[in-house]
Amino acid sequence: MSGDNRGLIEEVADFAGHAARHGLPAQRRETAVRAVLDTVGVMALGSAQPVLQTVLAVTRQWGALPEATALGHQERLPGASAAFVNGTLAHCMDYDDTHLPSVLHPSASVVPTALAVAEAAGTDGPRLLDAVAVGTEVSIRLGMAGYDEDRRNSIFFDRGQHATSICGAVGSAVTAAMVLSGDAATIAAAGSIAASMSSGLIEANRTGGTVKRIQTGWAAHCGVTAAQLAVAGLTGPPTVLEGRFGFFRAFCGERARPERVTAGLGDHWHSDQLHVKPYPCNHFTHTVIDAAVELRRRGVRPAEVLSVELGVAEPVLRTIAEPAADKAAPTTGYAAAFSGPYAFAAALVGGGGLGAHVEDFTDAAVRRTEVLDLAGKVRCHADPECTRIFPDQLPSRVTAHLADGRTEQVSCLSNRGGPGRPLTDAELDLKFSLNARTCYDPATAASISQEIRRLITAPDVRPTMKLLRTHHSGGIS
Repeated sequence: MSGDNRGLIEEVADFAGHAARHGLPAQRRETAVRAVLDTVGVMALGSAQPVLQTVLAVTRQWGALPEATALGHQERLPGASAAFVNGTLAHCMDYDDTHLPSVLHPSASVVPTALAVAEAAGTDGPRLLDAVAVGTEVSIRLGMAGYDEDRRNSIFFDRGQHATSICGAVGSAVTAAMVLSGDAATIAAAGSIAASMSSGLIEANRTGGTVKRIQTGWAAHCGVTAAQLAVAGLTGPPTVLEGRFGFFRAFCGERARPERVTAGLGDHWHSDQLHVKPYPCNHFTHTVIDAAVELRRRGVRPAEVLSVELGVAEPVLRTIAEPAADKAAPTTGYAAAFSGPYAFAAALVGGGGLGAHVEDFTDAAVRRTEVLDLAGKVRCHADPECTRIFPDQLPSRVTAHLADGRTEQVSCLSNRGGPGRPLTDAELDLKFSLNARTCYDPATAASISQEIRRLITAPDVRPTMKLLRTHHSGGIS
């Protein structure tokens, strides 16, 4: 228990309830709007993936109460079902925002949750955004309580658990209860109930399977369901987080730091460290792409490159550099998204969007001779400074040796899209429009973007959600 003999979830609920009643500052709502815009765009991109038809086929069996929108789908679904579908779309392309150093993706579950319950309840925009801001913060704080500073790694991940979905279920429940009730006791009950629903394993990252794609959707579903149960009168233990048989003991053992959940709550916002991904590939490759974009700006062309030295944090090598032969010549677009040499080469040759986009990570794109020739010239190694900075940033240092004898070096020690180098509104709009074109025509996509930005003052979120149900002939049926 905390010092005043109240459970941590009750302290969280007091904060969330105050925010629901009195609102958050404009800065918080503006940050939340950006998260909603980015997440909806990623959901639109995910709508072209086969997993959508899988989750729709299942959710249609759960009931037909027309409460909330599944993106691009004409028929509305029950709120929890819509949250499940949209949460799946938000994460299935690995293009959703990231918090460092916890390596959580909070918006993928919190935003779909907020959209579903706000539409069902006819909530105004400010209330939705406040719920997004608080739910995101709660998710991250749970993740940070399970972060081992000495090992510089997530305890959840060390134990094979998907921290995003586990923490996201509780954060989503707080979000949903803020919208549906706003009462602190109900919010505490919702968070406590959701802790029994939290789940997610990352074995699929090792040996395959597509289940990871639904885990943020399931966290959103849990959040909505837990809040509905709390509103109906179900309760949970006040010590659900820190207790002997509670959340942190169960998931993290003795190494967790539960006190971090409420330390500085309301004064310090961990969500200020969110990173919006500019590129649709593994986050470890992003500063590699940044370096290639800078080399292009300097006039370096692929044909004049003799060799490239790519220095990254030592832990990153396992993901984006090994085995070296496979990373130099990935055989699928998905494999290419986890290759440092390929990401560098694709961006230097000339990638789409903000420097690399979806079309650079297709099965056809990985067969481009010019890109493969250049990727084969990249050698990766552990860079001491990058290792020291990791995982607060995911840095890289690139040295290119050119045919005329010149050497060009680029050090990218902080991530584009992070708090030190945030995407401009124009860059965020470009990312959104490129993603939204998967599901919407350009005019509709532009209207959706405008409506989302108006949520800061919108008296009702339902007109925005109605727009999300429209689609062009290439979208969802």
